[in-house]
Amino acid sequence: MGLAHGTIGWADVAVPDIVAGAAFYKALFGWETQGSESDSFPYSMFTKDGKVVAGMGGLGPEQIEAGQPAVWSSYIIVDDADATFAKAVELGAVPIMEPMDVLDAGRMFFVLDPVGAAVGFWQSGTHDGAEVFNKPNTMTWNEIASRDVDAAVSFYSDLVGWSADASDFDGFAYTVLKVGERTTGGAYDMTGFAPDEVPAHWLSWFGVEDCTAAAATVSEHGGSVVRPPEKSSVGVSAVVTDPFGAAFGIIEAAQYDDQPQR
Repeated sequence: MGLAHGTIGWADVAVPDIVAGAAFYKALFGWETQGSESDSFPYSMFTKDGKVVAGMGGLGPEQIEAGQPAVWSSYIIVDDADATFAKAVELGAVPIMEPMDVLDAGRMFFVLDPVGAAVGFWQSGTHDGAEVFNKPNTMTWNEIASRDVDAAVSFYSDLVGWSADASDFDGFAYTVLKVGERTTGGAYDMTGFAPDEVPAHWLSWFGVEDCTAAAATVSEHGGSVVRPPEKSSVGVSAVVTDPFGAAFGIIEAAQYDDQPQR
Protein backbone atom coordinates (compact mmCIF):
# COMPACT_ATOMS: atom_id res chain seq x y z
CA MET A 1 0.00 0.00 0.00
CA GLY A 2 1.37 3.45 -0.92
CA LEU A 3 1.65 6.52 1.24
CA ALA A 4 -1.58 8.42 1.83
CA HIS A 5 -2.24 11.84 0.34
CA GLY A 6 -0.95 14.44 2.81
CA THR A 7 1.71 12.22 4.41
CA ILE A 8 5.15 13.74 4.87
CA GLY A 9 6.79 10.80 3.18
CA TRP A 10 10.17 11.92 1.91
CA ALA A 11 13.14 14.12 2.76
CA ASP A 12 16.31 14.84 0.84
CA VAL A 13 19.41 16.97 1.18
CA ALA A 14 21.05 19.16 -1.47
CA VAL A 15 24.83 19.44 -1.05
CA PRO A 16 27.70 20.84 -3.14
CA ASP A 17 29.76 17.62 -2.88
CA ILE A 18 27.81 14.36 -3.09
CA VAL A 19 30.88 12.19 -2.46
CA ALA A 20 31.65 13.97 0.81
CA GLY A 21 27.94 14.03 1.63
CA ALA A 22 27.66 10.28 1.18
CA ALA A 23 30.69 9.72 3.43
CA PHE A 24 29.27 11.92 6.20
CA TYR A 25 25.83 10.29 6.27
CA LYS A 26 27.35 6.81 6.07
CA ALA A 27 29.48 7.59 9.13
CA LEU A 28 26.49 8.99 11.02
CA PHE A 29 23.62 6.70 10.06
CA GLY A 30 25.28 3.77 8.29
CA TRP A 31 23.54 4.76 5.06
CA GLU A 32 24.62 3.44 1.69
CA THR A 33 23.89 5.20 -1.61
CA GLN A 34 22.29 4.19 -4.89
CA GLY A 35 23.03 6.68 -7.69
CA SER A 36 20.76 7.99 -10.42
CA GLU A 37 21.21 6.54 -13.88
CA SER A 38 20.72 10.00 -15.38
CA ASP A 39 23.81 12.21 -15.79
CA SER A 40 21.48 15.18 -16.26
CA PHE A 41 19.91 14.65 -12.84
CA PRO A 42 22.57 13.68 -10.27
CA TYR A 43 20.66 12.17 -7.40
CA SER A 44 21.32 9.38 -4.92
CA MET A 45 19.00 7.34 -2.76
CA PHE A 46 20.18 6.71 0.78
CA THR A 47 19.45 3.15 1.90
CA LYS A 48 19.63 1.38 5.24
CA ASP A 49 19.56 -2.42 5.31
CA GLY A 50 18.46 -2.36 1.68
CA LYS A 51 15.49 -0.03 2.29
CA VAL A 52 15.29 3.46 0.80
CA VAL A 53 15.18 6.04 3.62
CA ALA A 54 16.07 9.48 2.16
CA GLY A 55 17.71 11.18 -0.81
CA MET A 56 20.64 13.42 -1.77
CA GLY A 57 21.03 15.74 -4.73
CA GLY A 58 24.04 17.71 -5.90
CA LEU A 59 24.03 21.50 -6.10
CA GLY A 60 25.27 22.56 -9.55
CA PRO A 61 27.96 25.19 -10.21
CA GLU A 62 25.37 27.86 -11.00
CA GLN A 63 23.47 27.14 -7.79
CA ILE A 64 26.66 27.26 -5.75
CA GLU A 65 27.74 30.50 -7.43
CA ALA A 66 24.32 32.00 -6.71
CA GLY A 67 24.80 31.19 -3.03
CA GLN A 68 22.17 28.49 -2.71
CA PRO A 69 22.78 26.82 0.66
CA ALA A 70 22.90 23.13 1.43
CA VAL A 71 19.53 22.19 2.87
CA TRP A 72 17.29 19.33 3.90
CA SER A 73 13.81 19.48 2.33
CA SER A 74 10.59 17.84 3.48
CA TYR A 75 8.11 16.50 0.91
CA ILE A 76 4.37 15.98 1.26
CA ILE A 77 2.91 13.13 -0.79
CA VAL A 78 -0.04 14.21 -2.95
CA ASP A 79 -2.34 12.44 -5.38
CA ASP A 80 -2.22 15.20 -8.02
CA ALA A 81 0.76 17.58 -8.11
CA ASP A 82 -0.76 19.99 -10.63
CA ALA A 83 -4.05 20.38 -8.79
CA THR A 84 -2.25 20.75 -5.44
CA PHE A 85 0.10 23.36 -6.89
CA ALA A 86 -2.79 25.42 -8.23
CA LYS A 87 -4.56 25.25 -4.88
CA ALA A 88 -1.38 26.12 -2.96
CA VAL A 89 -0.93 29.29 -5.01
CA GLU A 90 -4.61 30.14 -4.56
CA LEU A 91 -4.09 29.81 -0.79
CA GLY A 92 -1.17 32.25 -0.82
CA ALA A 93 1.93 30.11 -1.49
CA VAL A 94 4.73 31.52 -3.65
CA PRO A 95 6.02 29.19 -6.39
CA ILE A 96 9.69 28.18 -6.24
CA MET A 97 9.53 25.33 -8.75
CA GLU A 98 6.43 24.60 -10.80
CA PRO A 99 5.29 20.98 -11.27
CA MET A 100 7.81 18.93 -13.22
CA ASP A 101 8.34 15.27 -14.02
CA VAL A 102 11.39 13.56 -12.54
CA LEU A 103 11.94 10.86 -15.16
CA ASP A 104 9.39 8.15 -14.30
CA ALA A 105 9.96 8.47 -10.55
CA GLY A 106 7.20 11.00 -10.01
CA ARG A 107 6.15 14.62 -10.34
CA MET A 108 7.18 17.38 -7.92
CA PHE A 109 7.01 21.07 -7.10
CA PHE A 110 8.24 23.48 -4.44
CA VAL A 111 6.64 26.53 -2.86
CA LEU A 112 7.17 29.00 -0.07
CA ASP A 113 4.10 28.58 2.10
CA PRO A 114 2.25 31.68 3.40
CA VAL A 115 4.47 31.86 6.53
CA GLY A 116 7.64 31.71 4.42
CA ALA A 117 8.75 28.08 4.81
CA ALA A 118 9.96 26.18 1.74
CA VAL A 119 8.33 22.79 1.24
CA GLY A 120 8.23 20.16 -1.49
CA PHE A 121 5.33 18.10 -2.81
CA TRP A 122 5.61 14.73 -4.50
CA GLN A 123 3.21 12.76 -6.71
CA SER A 124 4.49 9.21 -6.79
CA GLY A 125 5.47 7.37 -9.93
CA THR A 126 7.93 4.53 -9.51
CA HIS A 127 9.21 6.21 -6.34
CA ASP A 128 6.76 6.34 -3.44
CA GLY A 129 8.79 7.96 -0.69
CA ALA A 130 10.72 6.28 2.09
CA GLU A 131 10.27 2.56 2.53
CA VAL A 132 10.74 2.56 6.31
CA PHE A 133 10.11 5.14 9.04
CA ASN A 134 10.21 5.53 12.80
CA LYS A 135 13.27 3.43 13.51
CA PRO A 136 16.87 4.33 14.33
CA ASN A 137 18.68 5.71 11.27
CA THR A 138 15.43 6.51 9.44
CA MET A 139 13.19 9.57 9.28
CA THR A 140 10.98 9.87 12.34
CA TRP A 141 9.44 13.35 12.19
CA ASN A 142 9.15 16.65 10.32
CA GLU A 143 8.13 19.95 11.87
CA ILE A 144 7.57 23.53 10.80
CA ALA A 145 8.88 26.39 12.93
CA SER A 146 7.24 29.76 12.29
CA ARG A 147 5.98 32.88 14.03
CA ASP A 148 2.36 32.25 13.05
CA VAL A 149 1.35 28.67 13.79
CA ASP A 150 -2.33 29.35 13.14
CA ALA A 151 -1.61 30.60 9.61
CA ALA A 152 0.68 27.66 8.88
CA VAL A 153 -1.80 25.08 10.15
CA SER A 154 -4.68 26.74 8.28
CA PHE A 155 -2.76 26.60 4.99
CA TYR A 156 -1.85 22.94 5.20
CA SER A 157 -5.26 21.93 6.54
CA ASP A 158 -6.94 23.62 3.59
CA LEU A 159 -4.39 22.27 1.13
CA VAL A 160 -3.93 18.61 2.09
CA GLY A 161 -6.52 18.05 4.81
CA TRP A 162 -4.36 17.93 7.91
CA SER A 163 -6.03 18.07 11.29
CA ALA A 164 -4.22 19.65 14.23
CA ASP A 165 -4.08 18.79 17.93
CA ALA A 166 -2.70 21.32 20.41
CA SER A 167 -0.32 19.55 22.78
CA ASP A 168 2.02 20.34 25.63
CA PHE A 169 5.44 18.72 25.86
CA ASP A 170 7.20 19.49 29.12
CA GLY A 171 5.53 22.90 29.25
CA PHE A 172 6.26 23.67 25.59
CA ALA A 173 3.24 24.41 23.38
CA TYR A 174 3.27 22.22 20.30
CA THR A 175 0.80 21.37 17.54
CA VAL A 176 0.66 17.79 16.26
CA LEU A 177 -0.42 17.43 12.63
CA LYS A 178 -2.36 14.40 11.43
CA VAL A 179 -3.44 12.65 8.25
CA GLY A 180 -6.60 10.91 9.33
CA GLU A 181 -5.74 9.32 12.66
CA ARG A 182 -2.05 9.10 11.92
CA THR A 183 0.44 11.75 13.05
CA THR A 184 2.63 13.06 10.24
CA GLY A 185 4.40 16.11 11.68
CA GLY A 186 4.31 19.07 14.00
CA ALA A 187 4.34 22.85 14.25
CA TYR A 188 5.53 25.31 16.87
CA ASP A 189 6.05 29.04 17.43
CA MET A 190 9.75 29.87 17.27
CA THR A 191 9.29 33.41 18.63
CA GLY A 192 11.85 33.84 21.38
CA PHE A 193 13.70 30.68 20.35
CA ALA A 194 15.34 31.93 17.16
CA PRO A 195 16.81 35.27 16.05
CA ASP A 196 14.47 37.51 14.07
CA GLU A 197 16.44 36.94 10.87
CA VAL A 198 15.79 33.18 10.93
CA PRO A 199 12.91 32.50 8.54
CA ALA A 200 10.13 29.99 8.98
CA HIS A 201 11.41 26.55 8.02
CA TRP A 202 10.78 22.82 7.98
CA LEU A 203 13.16 20.52 9.87
CA SER A 204 13.54 16.78 9.27
CA TRP A 205 14.34 14.48 12.19
CA PHE A 206 16.10 11.11 12.12
CA GLY A 207 16.26 8.44 14.79
CA VAL A 208 19.55 7.34 16.38
CA GLU A 209 20.46 4.67 18.92
CA ASP A 210 22.46 7.10 21.10
CA CYS A 211 21.99 10.84 20.62
CA THR A 212 25.11 11.87 22.55
CA ALA A 213 27.29 9.49 20.54
CA ALA A 214 25.64 10.57 17.28
CA ALA A 215 26.26 14.26 18.05
CA ALA A 216 29.92 13.43 18.67
CA THR A 217 30.05 11.63 15.31
CA VAL A 218 28.62 14.71 13.62
CA SER A 219 31.45 16.85 15.04
CA GLU A 220 34.12 14.25 14.26
CA HIS A 221 33.11 14.17 10.60
CA GLY A 222 32.96 17.89 9.94
CA GLY A 223 29.42 18.77 10.96
CA SER A 224 28.27 21.09 13.74
CA VAL A 225 26.10 20.68 16.80
CA VAL A 226 23.63 23.58 16.83
CA ARG A 227 21.67 22.46 19.89
CA PRO A 228 23.45 19.92 22.11
CA PRO A 229 21.67 16.75 23.20
CA GLU A 230 18.95 17.37 25.76
CA LYS A 231 16.47 15.06 27.41
CA SER A 232 12.71 15.49 27.30
CA SER A 233 9.65 13.30 27.68
CA VAL A 234 9.96 12.20 24.03
CA GLY A 235 13.64 11.23 24.24
CA VAL A 236 17.09 12.73 23.88
CA SER A 237 17.40 15.07 20.91
CA ALA A 238 19.82 17.47 19.24
CA VAL A 239 19.87 19.75 16.21
CA VAL A 240 22.93 19.45 14.01
CA THR A 241 24.27 20.33 10.57
CA ASP A 242 26.25 18.34 8.05
CA PRO A 243 29.66 19.67 6.87
CA PHE A 244 27.92 21.93 4.35
CA GLY A 245 25.53 23.55 6.82
CA ALA A 246 22.32 21.60 6.10
CA ALA A 247 20.40 21.39 9.39
CA PHE A 248 18.47 18.37 10.67
CA GLY A 249 17.44 16.82 13.96
CA ILE A 250 18.55 13.59 15.59
CA ILE A 251 16.57 11.88 18.32
CA GLU A 252 17.05 8.89 20.57
CA ALA A 253 13.36 8.35 21.01
CA ALA A 254 11.91 7.25 24.33
CA GLN A 255 9.49 5.13 22.29
CA TYR A 256 9.31 4.69 18.54
CA ASP A 257 5.90 4.79 16.91
CA ASP A 258 5.15 1.22 15.95
CA GLN A 259 2.21 2.20 13.77
CA PRO A 260 3.27 1.60 10.17
CA GLN A 261 3.50 4.65 7.93
CA ARG A 262 2.17 2.70 4.96
